[in-house]
Amino acid sequence: MTCEYRDIILKVTGVSLTLGHNVILRDLNLEVRDIYRPGMITGQICGLLGPSGIGKTRLFRLLSGIDAPTSGSIVLGEKSTPVHRGMVGMVAQNYPLFEHRTVLGNLALAARCSGLSGQAASEKALAYLKRFDLEERADLYPCQLSGGQRQRAAIAQQFLCSEHFVLMDEPFSGLDLIAIDKVCKMLVETANADELNTVIVVTHDIVAAAAVADTIWLLGRDRDEKGHIIPGAKVKATYNLIERGLTWREGLTETHEFMELVREIRTVFPTL
Repeated sequence: MTCEYRDIILKVTGVSLTLGHNVILRDLNLEVRDIYRPGMITGQICGLLGPSGIGKTRLFRLLSGIDAPTSGSIVLGEKSTPVHRGMVGMVAQNYPLFEHRTVLGNLALAARCSGLSGQAASEKALAYLKRFDLEERADLYPCQLSGGQRQRAAIAQQFLCSEHFVLMDEPFSGLDLIAIDKVCKMLVETANADELNTVIVVTHDIVAAAAVADTIWLLGRDRDEKGHIIPGAKVKATYNLIERGLTWREGLTETHEFMELVREIRTVFPTL
């Protein structure tokens, strides 16, 4: 698949996090670049995988700007702007929305929080309702939405806040196979709505992450010469699915190459 990597969208350099006497993350480095394909709009989807308790949620909070690392830097965009709260959208597992506001009201508020005036905010909110197939749900309240509709509304809300960058925490949790497939398709459509759109999916679902991502990061810990765990998680492996020919293909999950990738990651997982 012909593509090229352009400007840096996200760069994490030497990030460590210590809470009290506990080293959570250690010398963590990762990078996301704009993936360009001639004649096509292609966003970026990255999967962050790791065992429970490894530090995925802590890294999630650092990438969003909610927390600051003990050392190292996290910057966004070609200007290398240090990340801060509000720059990156966050979609938590329960898809939080303001229950006393309609779907349109939730989106319009997010647009105003991003700095738009009332009229401009309403127009942009309406555009996002159309993009996320929620036009007919504009006047409903969150409690009147299905789980899938609520998820789409939460993602639209966060893209309105941050424009191009959204983190998703366990978006496949508790879903059946059909629902997971729908979420994967929706994430791809969302990412590919704009060249700079970037979605980072924090999950422990290896198959779903491999099905939707162009890059997968494995978070784990090093061990010393005696096999003892060295405190502090870092990116132990990066899988470039584009180079492996495992992106932008119909029937991808049924291929031998895909199954081999999943098997490879599952083999590594217990060592993390």
